[in-house]
Amino acid sequence: MKEDMKLGSIQAAEKKLLLSTYERTPVLFVEGHGVHLRDEQGNDYLDLLSGIGVSALGYGHSAVEAAIATQSKRLLHTSNLFFHEHTAELALRLTEISGLDRVFFCNSGTEAWEAALKLARAHAGILRAEGKNIGTDFLAMEHSFHGRTMGSVATTHKEKYREPFAPVMPGVSFVRFNDVADLRAKFSAGVCGICIEAVQGEGGIHPVSPEFFAAARELCDSTGALLLADEIQSGMGRTGEWFAYQHYGILPDITTLAKPIANGLPMGAMLCTETAARAFSPGMHGTTFGGGPLACAVAIAVIDTMKQDNILGNICNVGGYFKQQLEGLRKRHDCVTDVRGMGLMLGVELDSTDLATKAAAEMMAQHIIINRTSDTVLRFLPPYVLERKHVDIAIAALDGILTSLTSTSAALAGQTPAGEHSHG
Repeated sequence: MKEDMKLGSIQAAEKKLLLSTYERTPVLFVEGHGVHLRDEQGNDYLDLLSGIGVSALGYGHSAVEAAIATQSKRLLHTSNLFFHEHTAELALRLTEISGLDRVFFCNSGTEAWEAALKLARAHAGILRAEGKNIGTDFLAMEHSFHGRTMGSVATTHKEKYREPFAPVMPGVSFVRFNDVADLRAKFSAGVCGICIEAVQGEGGIHPVSPEFFAAARELCDSTGALLLADEIQSGMGRTGEWFAYQHYGILPDITTLAKPIANGLPMGAMLCTETAARAFSPGMHGTTFGGGPLACAVAIAVIDTMKQDNILGNICNVGGYFKQQLEGLRKRHDCVTDVRGMGLMLGVELDSTDLATKAAAEMMAQHIIINRTSDTVLRFLPPYVLERKHVDIAIAALDGILTSLTSTSAALAGQTPAGEHSHG
């Protein structure tokens, strides 16, 4: 390997040249195969994070590689002032699986969410022009995460994401997640949209309750406000349905997609009803790169492969097995306080931030990639092609790690500092 490709030199270069936005784990990955990543020393890692929910079909999938190879030889980019052959083809697939009518393509989840917020405001403007009483405010949820651009961060709950950039977009109030009474108390004609994640990702893998989701739909219907469902992490099959809202039998007015849609190529999408779509006209919104030929071709390949190979069935099967095995850990370890999630979007809550931090680090040391969210939650977002044998490897490792960490902690707690006496 070239000297300039070694981890140390890359770390030094990044420290000098890049903005400090991520705390990186000191591992240099150079290739991937299936559900594994390989570092520059040839070590394979079982990837149970998939680029934070991105690599849906894993690494080196033949359908993805074929789509990239074919399209890259033909056309990489053309302005959205013109047509190319894949835009409508992909939009048709997305409307068929979502139950919604119209699509706007973009490059990322936060850009999709910005489009959703703009559409909700524009839609309210049309209603006001028609004589209806509706405002411009949004209700978002406590523990929500919708992205890092200015509108998205305004609807994101954690202060650490919003405070450094204050003042953020005004007109956002936060509702206690799954608290129907609080939702009803804070909703009014001044609200143009309710922002919700069917399963909160960064917030700790918390599914919305059926009662709360139904109340949000009812309230929006009562005034003409729009129900915005953020499916950036939970959508495109992650929970065992194409969209997590489909578990509830509730159709939002707007939903947003990104992460797994093109298996690692930057892509996002906002989908909406015909009623909401009338609020946008040419020139009101746009994107230079969104919906380009390469990303669309790959996204089509992802959806078609998921259908042909019954990937949703695998997500339900292996995800159900994974959750069952995690529940077994909860019964064996008092430090595991909860297991949550659907399909292959799972979280294990531990009883302390310190333990969760150490457990995630120990998993990485054993070449198993997960991450920690909401301080105390170990998050699992593996590729959809995960198999039960991979689950068994992860469970055995985590079982041993929790046993080791809690026994060490108990031993340290039992020690008495020198010069002191214990009192019983």
